[in-house]
Amino acid sequence: MDLTVVGCHGGETPKHRTSGFLLRGKGGHVAIDAGCITTGLTLKEQARLDAVLVSHAHMDHMKELATLADNRCQVDAPPLAIVGIQTTIDILKKHFFNGLLWPDFSKIPSARHPTIRYQVIPLETPTKIGGFEVTAVRVSHTIDAAAFIVRGSKGEGAVAYSGDTGPTERLWQVLNATPDLRAMLMEVSFPNARQKLATVSGHHTPQTLAKELLKLERRREVPMFLYHIKPTFEREVVRELAKIKNGVDLTILQLGDEFRL
Repeated sequence: MDLTVVGCHGGETPKHRTSGFLLRGKGGHVAIDAGCITTGLTLKEQARLDAVLVSHAHMDHMKELATLADNRCQVDAPPLAIVGIQTTIDILKKHFFNGLLWPDFSKIPSARHPTIRYQVIPLETPTKIGGFEVTAVRVSHTIDAAAFIVRGSKGEGAVAYSGDTGPTERLWQVLNATPDLRAMLMEVSFPNARQKLATVSGHHTPQTLAKELLKLERRREVPMFLYHIKPTFEREVVRELAKIKNGVDLTILQLGDEFRL
């Protein structure tokens, strides 16, 4: 699989984009979260998407589903699968694609030929999404939120995406039972001095992240890609991450990064 970083920050400025990642494998193209999926992808790349995995319903992870649906409708693209756990899909239906905040593209251009279709995936049950196998695992955030383990076609292995989370347990247990894990995208948002803010908002600081990484048995073998740093605290968080000495291969993601997994 190939991973492209479309957006990787915990806020927006002209030089920062919120979360959005593109996975390309033998079985197709899948986006993970949609904070910047139209800002960072061409119209052709948007039209190629088979699905968007939405980790949770906070705006910085799903807001550009609006413009993605609009763009795909204009070019008569096949229905796009919007995939998430039940709570996430319920929120998108009620509060986002509701005909008020944004048109209900599950009925446009018609109910028989919609622009989007919703797909609820149960927790911890591998589910076929296009040419991928996706497993959702609940994590610890301020609303119901899921991490995703995405497995490609035979021989492509798996990549994990934490979504937004603070300290959690079940995710690491599932990852320790995933022998073909090739890489993990892990959030870290605030500096250590803002630990109270990180805790109340369901995010990591470098000091809580360092403790969490010890829960991964293969931490010396699995590359750890870090994202979601708040632009306000970027320099401070980067300095503190450099002090983590636990043998983990840490990479702070940048816009446009590409990896072969």
